[in-house]
Amino acid sequence: MVDTEPRTKAGAPRPAAKKKQAEAAAAVRPAGGITLRHRLRRDRTLILMTLPAIILLVVFAYIPLAGNVVAFQEYDPYVADNAFQAILQSPWVGLDQFEQMLNDRLFWSALRNTLAIFLIQLTLFFPVPVLLALFINSFVRPRVRAVAQAILYLPHFFSWVLVVTVFQQMFGGAGLIAQTLRDHGHDGIDLMTDPGLFKFLITFEMIWKDAGWGVIVFLAALASVSPDLYEASAMDGANRWRRMWHITLPALRPVVALLLVLQVGNALTVGFEQILLQRTAVGPGASEVLDTYVWNVGITNGGFSYAAAVGIVKGIFGLLLVLAANKVAHLMGEQGVYKK
Repeated sequence: MVDTEPRTKAGAPRPAAKKKQAEAAAAVRPAGGITLRHRLRRDRTLILMTLPAIILLVVFAYIPLAGNVVAFQEYDPYVADNAFQAILQSPWVGLDQFEQMLNDRLFWSALRNTLAIFLIQLTLFFPVPVLLALFINSFVRPRVRAVAQAILYLPHFFSWVLVVTVFQQMFGGAGLIAQTLRDHGHDGIDLMTDPGLFKFLITFEMIWKDAGWGVIVFLAALASVSPDLYEASAMDGANRWRRMWHITLPALRPVVALLLVLQVGNALTVGFEQILLQRTAVGPGASEVLDTYVWNVGITNGGFSYAAAVGIVKGIFGLLLVLAANKVAHLMGEQGVYKK
């Protein structure tokens, strides 16, 4: 084969030819220098491992999104033999369902309860895992740390039925505290049926059940901190509080920012099963949130179109909250859910 590439006298390609070769290689290769075909071959094991999860996500999360079209219809599931034909044959009503939602005082009451519960949980629940992680991290013996983590993490595996039962046995009208007060000549208390305390009650239930999971996450972040930083700061005269302020807390800040963004994204989702189990005891005025409202309107009363409209609005506002919280994380210098 005849080499037509321009070369210097020494036989090496000229600089212009080298530049053209580099540009051609960059055109067919990504920035990392590996083609897509090689990436797929290299990561085929990881792709196969994640494939079942992706299929489940598509089947149970993304495909059902097409059913939101009923929010713009007067959907009647009995107009045809199957749900797909019922969607095609149901009449279109445009934005009537959304207009009804804006004029529904029960919807606004559920929204107020949802936001109130979210703010209480954000204030009382979110700092607890951080404080517990700092406390456990201060233990010297690894065995003590492991036992503390196991005790705190155990309630995470309990169902909400069991959690509510435990609190009922402790704080209910026939619970341990009420019985102890009666045995000593005082009136018993029933915190489980007090509408005014309901929002705080479900927050403490959430703390007892899920704080241990947050502790595991924050302890994993603390494990990545080099012990040399603590030793160097101690040699410079920093006490325990200064080491925590200047080393430990900055190490937790990226994880705190990420979890805070995710928590804000769930602002309109405040525990459907937990609240539904206790809704009868305190009444809908104190316990009705958007999720239980959608359940009652859509499933119990058959208002599928109206419930779908409420669900769409909830999803849009949740997405906007995530984007706003992630933007705040970027302004604070953190990555958040995704990079800039």
